[in-house]
Amino acid sequence: MERKVAIVGAGIAGLIACKYFLSKGYKPIVFESKSRLGGVWCKTIETTKLQTVKQFYEFMDFPWPESEETYPNHEEVLAYIESYAQHFDLIRHIAFDTEVVSIDYQGVDEEEIMAWGMWGGTGEVFSNKGKWNLKVENTRTRSSEVHQVDFVILALGLVRDVPYVPEFPTGKGPEVFQGDTIHAQDYADMDYDKARNFIRGKRVAVVGFGKFAVDITAECAAVNGKDRPCTLLFRRKHWFMPETKNWRNLLGYLYTSRFAELLADRPGRGCLHTLLATTLSPLRWLFSFLSESYLKWKFPYKKYGLVPKYHLSEAVTTCKVNIVPEGFFDRVDDGSIKLQKAEEFSFCKEGILVKREPEPVEVDLVIFATGYRGERKVQDIFVSKTFRNLLTGPDSKIAPLYRQCIHPRIPQLAIVGLAGSFSMLFSSEMMCKWVVELLDGTFKLPSVPEMEKCTKEWSEYTKRHGGKTCLPAIHIWYSDQLFKDMGLNPRRKNGFLAELFEPYSPSDYKLS
Repeated sequence: MERKVAIVGAGIAGLIACKYFLSKGYKPIVFESKSRLGGVWCKTIETTKLQTVKQFYEFMDFPWPESEETYPNHEEVLAYIESYAQHFDLIRHIAFDTEVVSIDYQGVDEEEIMAWGMWGGTGEVFSNKGKWNLKVENTRTRSSEVHQVDFVILALGLVRDVPYVPEFPTGKGPEVFQGDTIHAQDYADMDYDKARNFIRGKRVAVVGFGKFAVDITAECAAVNGKDRPCTLLFRRKHWFMPETKNWRNLLGYLYTSRFAELLADRPGRGCLHTLLATTLSPLRWLFSFLSESYLKWKFPYKKYGLVPKYHLSEAVTTCKVNIVPEGFFDRVDDGSIKLQKAEEFSFCKEGILVKREPEPVEVDLVIFATGYRGERKVQDIFVSKTFRNLLTGPDSKIAPLYRQCIHPRIPQLAIVGLAGSFSMLFSSEMMCKWVVELLDGTFKLPSVPEMEKCTKEWSEYTKRHGGKTCLPAIHIWYSDQLFKDMGLNPRRKNGFLAELFEPYSPSDYKLS
């Protein structure tokens, strides 16, 4: 009997899932709410570039064109993704302009599901009783229909669609401000000429200190210069990386090799690993010291009071490492950009009131580059309140998943592409490879209690590191778990020294 598989989202994770399902003989249908594939890459701000060198953001069996830069811009990234979809004939499997409004598991009552000791009741992927009903809506005509499938892949991503804007007390929020406020997503959705004209001649404040915040600030400064400087308002200081291949290579050796992972914390750490990591902790401190010393020499951290209170190694562990746009600090030096640390702030008629500052920051436009609540896309798509609660962890974030893909108590469903990574493409491909082999019967899942023990270890790990599921500091260890499950050798290098000290990249995991 042919099993029906649905994939929600035609971003990178959804496309990879589609490709792997096709390779196993399935005929998946991919639902994409927009009219174009590519996810976050189909529309972003003009100057956005890849955050990592392209060799780490590469499909395992579809290399980049040799002509592309080390850090391709967003148009080159989108062209690469589209070429991948065309090469593997994925586009004909995508239903564009089709939003999945809700998903509902039918055939088994929730009380029975919660009593299961094995995933799906029997440990099997598919069930003759349970099916998922997907209510989908055409975003152009608003017509709707229901699709019934045997398995669902949620590839919704965490970025875009659910913007986060801080809440303010009554009388201290944007409602008292005489200017305009928008979210970074509103800015990114504009045509490039419209975006430039929108900020031209305005005193702009950008709230945030992540990649989007710094890129938008640089764009505002390029348009308005010193006459209308752009203020970057931030709460926490972060480490920034230079846009050089040599630096990224060095970072790979220091933080993303097997030896580096011996020094790092990880979920379910045992006594031996804890002892080893503790014994070698001076070496990890030395790695951070050398890296931080270089960054403080490269950028004027001390001059502008930007030295973070945490080490670079922790920034790697928590995915708080961003590439700084070329010439950013030159614009700070010439006055086109003003940096303003603000633990707390509120609005007034003229602009922004920063706590303990005597005068307001007078602005005409405030852009909130304060991130997204993408976890709500995943949680709210479920009709079942029980399933929504199962997926809601501390601070309303997504609860840790088994192998970052499967919830032990939600049957016939996988979620891919949520765990933070230096390369979301790489981590998503590893997840999709694992999920497809699970469906193909290559291996079986352990019992629900065993999986819940693993998710508890992940939960404790994330609590120790800011509450966010992030893979960069342990991506080799994580990939080892997936390869062992699939019955594959996780040791991918030639020779002991290479295995211990060389960074891993997507090409290491290509299967012949």
